[in-house]
Amino acid sequence: MDESVRLRTATDEDRRAIADLLIYVFNEHATDELRELEKLIIEPGRSMVAEDDGRVVGTAAAQTREMTIPGGVLPTAHVTGVGVSPTHRRRGILTSMMRGQLLEIAEAGREPVAALWASETAIYPRFGYGPASSRLRFDILSREVKITAPAAPPGRLRLVVPAAARAELTAVHDDLRIHRVGWSSRPDYWWQYLLTESDGHRNGATESRGVLYETAEGPVGYALWRVKNDWGAHGPAGEVRVREVVAGNPGVYAELWRFLLSLDLARTASYHYGALDEPLQFIVDEPRKLGRSFQDALWVRLVDLPTALEARRYACPVDAVFEVTDPIIEANNGRWRLTGGPDKASCVRTQDAPDFACSITELGAAYLGGTTLATLHTAGRIEKFTDNLPSTAFTWLRQPSSIEVF
Repeated sequence: MDESVRLRTATDEDRRAIADLLIYVFNEHATDELRELEKLIIEPGRSMVAEDDGRVVGTAAAQTREMTIPGGVLPTAHVTGVGVSPTHRRRGILTSMMRGQLLEIAEAGREPVAALWASETAIYPRFGYGPASSRLRFDILSREVKITAPAAPPGRLRLVVPAAARAELTAVHDDLRIHRVGWSSRPDYWWQYLLTESDGHRNGATESRGVLYETAEGPVGYALWRVKNDWGAHGPAGEVRVREVVAGNPGVYAELWRFLLSLDLARTASYHYGALDEPLQFIVDEPRKLGRSFQDALWVRLVDLPTALEARRYACPVDAVFEVTDPIIEANNGRWRLTGGPDKASCVRTQDAPDFACSITELGAAYLGGTTLATLHTAGRIEKFTDNLPSTAFTWLRQPSSIEVF
């Protein structure tokens, strides 16, 4: 790294400079409102800054949150806000920050796993992050699809102002997220960030709108959306920009989508955070009208390998030896024996001959069950020495997903 630049832990006084840098490097429209929102989600003690002559020229942060993994919930460093000023690119600053951050997370010992969304996907495999989940983007011709699923259980839809209904939204989200691999916990500051209205986040659409589905037991599902109003030669042509659809009951899920796809003065709907196995695909009469496209989502990095692999559960019994290389966290290197199944798991060092070998990046890619070990082997990323490759064991009941960029 350039000798004129020093890395240090951020302080509360750095919030404004960090927010300004991130707004600049991510090409957002700088307003005081957006600065305050960005400052809200910065945890100074978990943010690293690169400083040159008193100016913040680089930053990398982590949020203290949990993530659902196969069979459980695990403290996970949510890496975010990674950026370097264009005046200081190609000086090794990003590399120094990412390596330093991982070593700090490992030394603290609180989070066996780190996760992020990659703005540039070529960057993060260098630091051991693997593509662990993908997402479907839906651009829907809403008047050309019909929901064919059964009706919801007895209840009602109730329109809400999302910020005013925060308690109900939180309860529904918390109840479901522990069952959905890849979903994250939401601290108070994150809910405030998500539900605070900002012109910079509307992109020409309305304020955020919400609807709850309520039964006699209370709210059991919700949807959040905005509407981009438009008119064309044939009349109304608005777009419903769906932010979240959260429901555990299949009938409630279908009823929320039925509502969203039938809003007046809209002819299209978009949703950018669908799971690869999103149920919407299977409850409409014309799936092609959903306009599906594929994108990467969460990237995962094992920080404490044995703890991470023991924390998750496996779809079937597993007993395999593997050899791992990790260029950053020395403690992960070597041979390990993984045993376990749907109820428990153990990962301990061994001198036995390995069944397969890979880097820490491949284990991160496979960790949530969305990228199979067999696929990675076929791609030449895993070297197999025996037929004992536990690819099925690493899968899970549903595809991992995430409904938010952090």
